[in-house]
Amino acid sequence: MSSPAQAPNAAARPGHPLLVLFSLVSDERGRVVRAIASSIINKIFDVMPEILIGIALDIVVRGRDSFVAQLGITDPVQQLTLLGIATFFIWFGESLFEYFYQILWRGLAQEIQHRLRILCYDHAQHLPTGFYEENRSGELVTILNDDINQLERFLDRGANELIQTFAAVILVGAVFFIVSPLIAVIAFTPVPAIVAGAFWFQRRAQARYDAVRARAGNLGARLTTNLQGLQTIRAFGAEARETATLTRESLAYVEANRAAIRVSSAFIPIIRMAILSGFLATFLIGGWLTLTGQMQVGAYGLLVFLTQRLLWPMTGLAEIADLYERAMASTRRILRLLDEPRGEPHGRHEARVSGSFRIEDISFRYATGPGGVSGIDLSIRAGETVALVGPTGSGKSTLIKLLGLFIRPQKGRILLDGVPLGDWSGECLRKSMAWVPQEVTLFHGTVAENIAYGRPAASRGEIEAAARFAEADGFIRALPHGYDSPIGEYGQKLSGGQRQRIALARALLIDPAILILDEATSAVDNETEAAIQRSLAKMKGKRTVILVAHRLSTVVHADAIHVMEDGRIIQSGTHDALVAGRGLYRTLWDIQTGHAPSDATA
Repeated sequence: MSSPAQAPNAAARPGHPLLVLFSLVSDERGRVVRAIASSIINKIFDVMPEILIGIALDIVVRGRDSFVAQLGITDPVQQLTLLGIATFFIWFGESLFEYFYQILWRGLAQEIQHRLRILCYDHAQHLPTGFYEENRSGELVTILNDDINQLERFLDRGANELIQTFAAVILVGAVFFIVSPLIAVIAFTPVPAIVAGAFWFQRRAQARYDAVRARAGNLGARLTTNLQGLQTIRAFGAEARETATLTRESLAYVEANRAAIRVSSAFIPIIRMAILSGFLATFLIGGWLTLTGQMQVGAYGLLVFLTQRLLWPMTGLAEIADLYERAMASTRRILRLLDEPRGEPHGRHEARVSGSFRIEDISFRYATGPGGVSGIDLSIRAGETVALVGPTGSGKSTLIKLLGLFIRPQKGRILLDGVPLGDWSGECLRKSMAWVPQEVTLFHGTVAENIAYGRPAASRGEIEAAARFAEADGFIRALPHGYDSPIGEYGQKLSGGQRQRIALARALLIDPAILILDEATSAVDNETEAAIQRSLAKMKGKRTVILVAHRLSTVVHADAIHVMEDGRIIQSGTHDALVAGRGLYRTLWDIQTGHAPSDATA
């Protein structure tokens, strides 16, 4: 299967969610057509045994005057023999096309759910950072898993049953009108009531199933958060409290389902009564016509059996409608995710990056909370080591998100090597920038696989060289299997400092022109901090390094230090110059070195 393309904007292609959905997998139209054809042909064969029963009754009652006798076969035994052969081929054809539609619909359901999951995941990877700051990852997992599975369940069963129900109405209706137009009109009287009931159910159920999917998202988000935070929950003895919270979320999901079930459960009894009226009409009026000689016994038997074949399958409309509404609620959530605009750069400029930045009067403020930057002007030369320091909430992380194009400035512009940042191709930028965050993400696998994450084709020698540069080689070789040691989920078998150095080695392996370290030393031990400082000293002048730090000891050798407060740069200079002067940097330095007066520390 080819790699997933960028999701089309569903809002730009108005229409029913199911039609928009199929437009996303338009290359499967051939399989859809074959599946629909197999369902209809199977239903044709499925209706024919009732017709054969009517013909058999006609043969038994009328003998040489039967309908089959008019075809030239007058002997009743030969007529029944011919009917038996026809029955065999009809049952064989029904079984064959049931196999076909099962294979096609189920295969289509599996393919579409796979395509959608990959499409949604690929789209989610390119959403801006702000999306994840405003939405819970657990709800996204629910969309990628439960919502897509809900759609798969409808395609697996409901689509075929819906098509076959409509095919049965048309086929049986045609036979009715040929045999007895009067009974056809009477038998079909309940159909409009059934259809109206289905639409009534759909209108009543839609909001309820939207609520069910929303509650499922909340429940999934809570489960994801709690499972990731089990250590914290245990540390604070909050197990009972979290169980109670999860119980409330689960009960809210159950209650939302109950509200939907109350509507869907009322549908089948109503349909049954409508079916009873149609069946009784055929049974009584057809019997009267047969007794008075206006209808043959075989035709009467045919209509009685066909009435059940027509109406009873409609009791399944309730279940189909239930599957359909659940699937459409899920589809609307899937399409809303695909409608989210991507945050990745889509420029086309590609060149070798040297790493110089020019920041011109940029501003950014978060819509849902405090923080951001205002009126930042800054120049960073290629190969320079620059540090951003300041108190929490001063705008440091926002500024480096802007430099990494994870968010876009609301005012001003950023130039990289003289080219607007948004004009660079995303692939070129990602190959030229490496990011080492405070909270390191490692993946289940070996040490070597995690270091080579950015360059999967890197040789073992290159992996080890990057580890040595990050001063990680020593502890890696001390592990039971060295570079082939599994690190566990999220790197839980390693210490925080070890994870940090592996992250630095991973960043260095791609040989980036720009290295961004976001609080990379804030939560590590002195040994790890010293190791990272030695690594930074080795690369000084070879690549642009941007440091965000609370520990000022990490940035003393930076070429330039910019002090931020309330989203603005209030001081700039080298460590020596800033310490020699007065201002926030000097205060922070005195506090961290234990030389601050009591009022400054307070």
